[in-house]
Amino acid sequence: MGSRRFSSGFTLIEILVVVSVMAIIVSIALLSLGVLGDDRQLREEARRVGSLLQAAQDEAVMQGREFGLEVMLESYRFVEYDPYELRWLELHTDDIFRYRKLPDNVEFDLLLEDKIVLLSLDAKAMDDEDDDSRDSNEAYAPHIMIFSSGESTPFELRVVNRALEQIVILEGDVLGQIEIMTVSEQADALR
Repeated sequence: MGSRRFSSGFTLIEILVVVSVMAIIVSIALLSLGVLGDDRQLREEARRVGSLLQAAQDEAVMQGREFGLEVMLESYRFVEYDPYELRWLELHTDDIFRYRKLPDNVEFDLLLEDKIVLLSLDAKAMDDEDDDSRDSNEAYAPHIMIFSSGESTPFELRVVNRALEQIVILEGDVLGQIEIMTVSEQADALR
């Protein structure tokens, strides 16, 4: 009679299957927690702002109007320059260019001319014709201006989730061209 060997260990295939299943479970858990840098929400917000800036640029060129974008820490709003009243006005009746708040845990950082702009939580007050107490040097002006010529203020707007240490950059040049990228993509472009 032939002798049979009984081993009490695991085969290499069984070990590989278990390790593979564990790796899949860990990957799914990391993706669901956003640990692997899931910046979809930030990219979506950057695309939304970029699309709105592009729409404002199109409106400015087609209608000969001047627009602006005021950026707050957790929100933004579009304004329009009224050449008859010689001041900026909020666009209350325009649903496209309405005031918008960012999702929870998402904030902006704004750089103009490579300098960080200190952003406030609330929108700045518009000029009031009846208020003579304001100095003329303190007149309201948006951070980013969109001119009827198609040009705009060059800027770098960072959409940031500080808790997850994620950043998506929205960069605009003087010709109104807008590009969305991550920090690593920006570093590669500068090389």
